[in-house]
Amino acid sequence: MKLKSIILSSISCFFSVALLATEKPKLVVGVVVDQMRWDYLYRYADRYSDNGFKRLLREGFSGENMQINYVPTFTAIGHSTIYTGSVPAIHGIAGNDFIIQATGETMYCTQDDSVKGVGAEGKVGQQSPRNLLSSTITDQLKLATNFQSKVIGIAIKDRGGILPAGHFADAAYWLDGKSGNWISSTFYMHELPKWVKSFNKEKLADNYYKEGWNTLFPIETYKLSTADNNSYEGVFKGEKTPTFPRDLVKLKKDNGYELLKGIPQGNTFTLEFAKKAIEAEQLGNNKNNVTDFLAVSLSSPDYIGHQFAVNSIEIEDTYLRLDRDLADFLSYLDDKFGKGNYIFFLSADHGAAHNPKFFSDMKGNAGYFDTKIAKQDLNKKLEEKFGVTDLVISLTNDQVHLNNSVIGENDLDEEDVKALVIKEMKKLDGIAFVVDMEEVVESSIPKILRERIVNGYNYKRSGAIQYVLEPQWYAGRKDGTGTTHGSWNSYDNHIPAIFMGWGVKPGKTVRQTDMTDIAPTIAQILKIEFPNGNIGTPIFEAIQE
Repeated sequence: MKLKSIILSSISCFFSVALLATEKPKLVVGVVVDQMRWDYLYRYADRYSDNGFKRLLREGFSGENMQINYVPTFTAIGHSTIYTGSVPAIHGIAGNDFIIQATGETMYCTQDDSVKGVGAEGKVGQQSPRNLLSSTITDQLKLATNFQSKVIGIAIKDRGGILPAGHFADAAYWLDGKSGNWISSTFYMHELPKWVKSFNKEKLADNYYKEGWNTLFPIETYKLSTADNNSYEGVFKGEKTPTFPRDLVKLKKDNGYELLKGIPQGNTFTLEFAKKAIEAEQLGNNKNNVTDFLAVSLSSPDYIGHQFAVNSIEIEDTYLRLDRDLADFLSYLDDKFGKGNYIFFLSADHGAAHNPKFFSDMKGNAGYFDTKIAKQDLNKKLEEKFGVTDLVISLTNDQVHLNNSVIGENDLDEEDVKALVIKEMKKLDGIAFVVDMEEVVESSIPKILRERIVNGYNYKRSGAIQYVLEPQWYAGRKDGTGTTHGSWNSYDNHIPAIFMGWGVKPGKTVRQTDMTDIAPTIAQILKIEFPNGNIGTPIFEAIQE
């Protein structure tokens, strides 16, 4: 009887393991919150609900020390890195805009003049993932299932929907600010599906405008933010002061549907469209018993942060509302697929700095680096020595881009040009380091900066010289409002990374993990190959054995 019991137990164990090996999650949902700093998970937690951010932290696995391991830290790069497990040096997305070094041509990250818009005319629709050089986790899922899985990307920003969805996506959708409609391009389709057309006809944005934007709680309770009316915040067109409440119907007259991008309801609108995509495309109900993937980016927090800065009541209210939107979305996924039958992960493409004027008013070191003036001064110095004008064509992405064609035509020594640029830039206020990209490894800068500069340097698309600003300095004009991002500093590169659901082991780690670890973690859970440019390592503590 004892032997029989052992045999039966072994057989049962074998079939349990076999069953586990064949089970698959119905759907993977990736959510990237544009410009979400890691500390937002906790800063406003006292008023978060139990079922939004708190649920993710309670039931999921959190990488508490997730770092971005490259510079510069911008939206297109962040989305690409999360989904490729790679860095600009390899995946090629070197900025939201970057310069093709061979020609001096400026290229938008998802620009594709060979395609046409679907649902809109002009440049707004001429977008695709063709500039992305490596595969994504979504591409790898397609390959692993012989293209049976469905993959859809959704974001208000084109780059937020296109780059995560990868090269093999069934569709990517983004917002046309002129019409307020979700659109796509001929890279994916030649006509919008009926469900998208139907959703667009509902004009939900108009309903959101009727709601207006007032604080979710009494405004006097927003103790973690600066006063409502201050000099650090920008205003909407047609608005005299950056204050609550906002009459969105009135503001629509001057801003149109572009207004939707910069209010919390933009998140609600995006997640409602995501639900519609799940229903209409039958995501998670694949007849071939394979996993589908929905990549969502919530773009509005970035627009709001750029306009109002990180200490504003607008930002606090945005995250209190986003918490409720996420709770609703997770509840929808539970009802639709069953709790634990899908994978959900949330991260951010970058963080954000404090407004320099605010920081300096509080007696901290901060400032603005005016790239326009710096470029003019550099070109003046270069012309004095070499007798040639416009040798510097841009200081975009915290890099000095040289006019390589002019240097060649005038038979100038590029090393001499770079040496003078570096010498002159080191004299400028706010500059911490200036480094020749080809000599980064030997440069006398902190090791962490060397690694991040190397990871961010794509020699075909990045400038010849990298400059690093002092903490809390960023490119902009004196006394500029709102905030921005792009640096290596903690406020820009410390981001949330939470995994929850099928195959995820609840918990957390405070050891350093990198943004490049997100894609291989999902790949490891799904038992599929890593993206082909991946340099990340799975976060094994997050994976259920």
